[in-house]
Amino acid sequence: MRARSRLQTLQEELPKHKLGALLIGHLPNIRYLCGFSGSAGLLVISDRQSEFFTDGRYTVQSREEVDGARIRIQKGKSAFAAVIDWLTERKGVKRLGIEAAYMTVADREALDKRRGRGVRIVKAPSLVERMRMIKSPDEIAKIRAACELGDTLLRPLTAALKPGSSESQVAGQIELAARNGGADQMAFTTIIAGGKRSALPHGRASPAAIPGRGFVVCDFGVILSGYCSDMTRTLHVGRPSTEARRVYEAVRGAQQAAIEAVRPGNTVGEVDAAARKLLQKRGLGKYFTHSTGHGLGLEIHEAPRVAAGQTETLRSGMIITVEPGVYLPGKFGIRIEDTVVVTETGCEILTKCPKELLSV
Repeated sequence: MRARSRLQTLQEELPKHKLGALLIGHLPNIRYLCGFSGSAGLLVISDRQSEFFTDGRYTVQSREEVDGARIRIQKGKSAFAAVIDWLTERKGVKRLGIEAAYMTVADREALDKRRGRGVRIVKAPSLVERMRMIKSPDEIAKIRAACELGDTLLRPLTAALKPGSSESQVAGQIELAARNGGADQMAFTTIIAGGKRSALPHGRASPAAIPGRGFVVCDFGVILSGYCSDMTRTLHVGRPSTEARRVYEAVRGAQQAAIEAVRPGNTVGEVDAAARKLLQKRGLGKYFTHSTGHGLGLEIHEAPRVAAGQTETLRSGMIITVEPGVYLPGKFGIRIEDTVVVTETGCEILTKCPKELLSV
């Protein structure tokens, strides 16, 4: 029933943007709107009907999953070709909205060539993405469960984090534990970056050895029931130096300041500014080289973007990450990240692992 409600909400938006129909090809948007979780399909929504197109591989799956849309299984032609045929038969569609960010040039050209007479193809606004920013109670429960599973990975992580072991071996132990815990898959390529490599913000696990002494950035997430978790903890192998402790506490303070800024009515830019302000006071502002966070849900990166200058206002039900970091080239890097849900009065942290400096 939720899918039908989402489709109806979207249908009501089409006339406001002068769209006769909207072509959805981005699979996470399709899953959100009608429930289909397969790897090939297209959804066409007009103000009166919703049509889901796929091929014979998904005959059973689509009948089990798709809600609120008529299912059209294609034989002898692609789903995209079937969509074009369907559109040319609909005389009332004068403006067709497309997801420009997700449509290939080849598909756009094919659509242009075969569109019906008088049909105009236009770039649609991000209608579905804006709907997805506010999570339903069911979505929040699924993300909470994914975060709880992610929390359980800290124990196998610390057990695997031994000097001389490769970063890839450590990542493999985390990923095995996630699968054994019921994860659909990892939400993204696991980041394990030790020693000088910890200064790489996206230092994917490599054959490099875990150092005998130094920081290791560990950034990982799982997908459970289709929804993502995301968490970063930076651990230290051996006894940390005075400088290492100082920088770590600065990052932890910046993250706490940003979390305290997460509340309805504030903008995502204000959350970013809270983290940067503290790091600038500690003389570390220039070493914070990325945004403070991002939305997540069916995808690991969704709207809103939590970054400098962004004006999106936080509302109850949004789920974002808060992940400031400091990266000193040639020395070390530190990032601390939590997934949080915006509540009526502030926010709730969904990733519960401790954030005190942990030495292993």
